[in-house]
Amino acid sequence: MSLDSIINTGNKATRDGFGAGLYEAGQQNPNVVALCADLVGSLKMEAFIEAFPQRFFQVGIAEANMMSIAAGLATAGKIPYTGTFANFSTGRVYDQLRQSIAYSHKNVKVCASHAGLTLGEDGATHQILEDIGMTKMLPGFTVICPADYNQTKAATIAIAEHYGPVYLRFGRPSWANFTAADQKFEIGKAQLLATGSDVTIFATGHMVWQAVEAARELAKTGISCEVINIHTIKPLDEEAVLDSVSKTRAVVTAEEHQRNGGLGESIAGVLARRLPTPMEMVAVNDSFGESGKPVELLDKYGLGIVDVVTAVQRVLQRK
Repeated sequence: MSLDSIINTGNKATRDGFGAGLYEAGQQNPNVVALCADLVGSLKMEAFIEAFPQRFFQVGIAEANMMSIAAGLATAGKIPYTGTFANFSTGRVYDQLRQSIAYSHKNVKVCASHAGLTLGEDGATHQILEDIGMTKMLPGFTVICPADYNQTKAATIAIAEHYGPVYLRFGRPSWANFTAADQKFEIGKAQLLATGSDVTIFATGHMVWQAVEAARELAKTGISCEVINIHTIKPLDEEAVLDSVSKTRAVVTAEEHQRNGGLGESIAGVLARRLPTPMEMVAVNDSFGESGKPVELLDKYGLGIVDVVTAVQRVLQRK
C-alpha cells in the first residue's frame, strides 16, 4: 500500500456520513431508533426521520433525559442512537453514561458530532477535547472515531450489529473523503493506509488526513512512513500496533484531543508493556480551544501537517 493510492474523492463532512449511515441502519434493522436533543439539522438526521417517523424521539434540550430514555429503550430491545454535540454527549451527561448505560451494559449508541477544534467558530465551550478519555475509561464502552465521510457512514451501520454501548465521534467541517465507499467497517481492526519502514504514524479522526499529507511531505525527503488509521480507539488493535512498531521502531500519534487520556496514551500503554519505543504525540497540550477557522485552529494548537512532520523528525532523532 502506497501513499499514491490514497486519493481525496471530494470533501464531505463526517456528520453527513452519520446521517447517511443512520438512514441505512434504520432500513436494515427495524429495532434501530433515533433520539435527538434539538439538533436534527446539525446531526443530519432528516432522512431517518422522514422514513421512520415513529422510530424518532425529539427530546429537546434535555441531554441527560435523552440518555436515560435511550437506556430504557435498550432495555426493551431497541437499538437507540442518540444524537447531539460531543460536549453534550459526554461532559453534560457523564453520570447517565456511567450509571444508566455503562454499568448495566446497555445497547446504546452515543453518536457525537462537532467534536474537537475543527468545530471552529463555536469556540472552547463546544470544542470538547476530553471526550475520548472520558468514554474509553467506562467499562464495556467501545470508542470509535472514523476518518472521513465514507468511514463514518460504514461505522454508523456497523455499530447496530455490535451489542453494547458505543461512543461514535465525528465532526462538523467538510473534510477529505479518501476511504473506500464500499468498505466493511470492522470494529477494533486498525486500517493500514500506507506501508513504510522508518516510522509509524498512528492517527484517528480528522488527523488521519493530516498524517497522510505529512507522510507525503516526508517522503520527498526520503523518510518512509507507515500510516495507520486507528478508527477504533477501544478496543485497540494491539497486534496491529506491535506488528508495525516492531518493524519501524519509532512512533508518532496524531489526534484532535487532549494529549492526556487520548489515543496517544493508549498506544503508549501498549508499548510500555510490550515494546518500549521512542514516541511523540501530536495532540492538544493541556489547553482549551477558541473560536476560529478549523484548519487555522489545528495549526495554532499544534495539530497541523507541519506539526506531524516535525514530530516525525524529532522521533527519528531519538530512534
